[in-house]
Amino acid sequence: MAGKSNRAKLVLTPEELEQIQQLSRSAKAEAREVRRAQILTRYQAGETIAEIARVVGMTRISVAKWINRALSIGPNAALKDKYHRPKAPVITEDASQWVVSLACTKPKDLGYAAEFWTRSALAQHVRTHADEAGHPSLNRAVKATVHRILARQPLHPDRISYYLERRDPKFDAKMKDVLLVYRAVSLQNEKIGPEAQARPVVTVSVDEKPGVQAIANTAPDLPSVPGKHKQPARDHEYERLGTCSILAALDLHDGHITARVEDRHRSIEFIALLKDLDSYYPPECSIRLILDNHSSHLSKETSAYLETRPNRFRYVLTPTHGSWLNIVETLFGKMARTFLRRIRVKSLQELKDRILHGIAEINAAPVVHRWGKFGVPMRLSFSETLY
Repeated sequence: MAGKSNRAKLVLTPEELEQIQQLSRSAKAEAREVRRAQILTRYQAGETIAEIARVVGMTRISVAKWINRALSIGPNAALKDKYHRPKAPVITEDASQWVVSLACTKPKDLGYAAEFWTRSALAQHVRTHADEAGHPSLNRAVKATVHRILARQPLHPDRISYYLERRDPKFDAKMKDVLLVYRAVSLQNEKIGPEAQARPVVTVSVDEKPGVQAIANTAPDLPSVPGKHKQPARDHEYERLGTCSILAALDLHDGHITARVEDRHRSIEFIALLKDLDSYYPPECSIRLILDNHSSHLSKETSAYLETRPNRFRYVLTPTHGSWLNIVETLFGKMARTFLRRIRVKSLQELKDRILHGIAEINAAPVVHRWGKFGVPMRLSFSETLY
């Protein structure tokens, strides 16, 4: 008959017992911690070491080890492994920091032709200069060694991300002005009745899309054939026939587009667009233009024309590098996704005609483009709009 154990009982507070029982049933915690929690839970319930060993599938020596540890340092500490390291690391912390400092510099500053590091090039530099820098532990470093050192930061000297420096000190104020206009237009469009038709101010979003390429096929496209070719086929070679620019003005009230397709987008072409707008809208209304700071919008020629039409046009300029605030960009995106996508023509004039035809198709079923979200800058009264 087995003798009674002299080992002390495990005393747990209700909070500790609940925590250990929850861990013993966990499906996401580490398996070793779950098993240790099961040992402590069963021992606290009065089971013997032999019984616990049979249930958890461990030896009695291992079960006794974790029970003794819980009795000596507490149940929570007993669940975790002690930090241990079999031997001191070969690569010292100073050596790792040296590699990190190299990764934060450009190779061209160290006499190389490359602008940015690759892992292989950085490892080669580390091996070559490790002894000279006082880090002999790195004189045999390979790409994987450098990768492990950089992964602890983490650092990616072989990649690059882009940012846009804000160069307009009045960016926030100009953005607020543009968003206030969109808010005013949104409220105006919500009106129902005769007053909605007689608008004293018409808001139009204006911009240019330059560099639209006229590309011709060098061989005819092959059509789809049921059961044989699922999709059309096109020869890889093509011929460039030139480029053109789309000048578009998008009405933010009814979605109508006033547009021109020109070879260039200078002041003379922009003035022609202004004249088109002047002739399209009733003479008693004012035309408010949302546009960027392109030179053709602010040139002497454009200013001279605007002086001949006093009180007819009002400018609302987007901030520098803030063209994304201009709603007409969504129109250009729609063009790129529809009739401009994979377009092939036989001449530059054909491209111009098809662009105008595509715009006419949009005008046949116009869609009002809206600013989708008004945030903190829009927490202003309607009286602060630019009417």
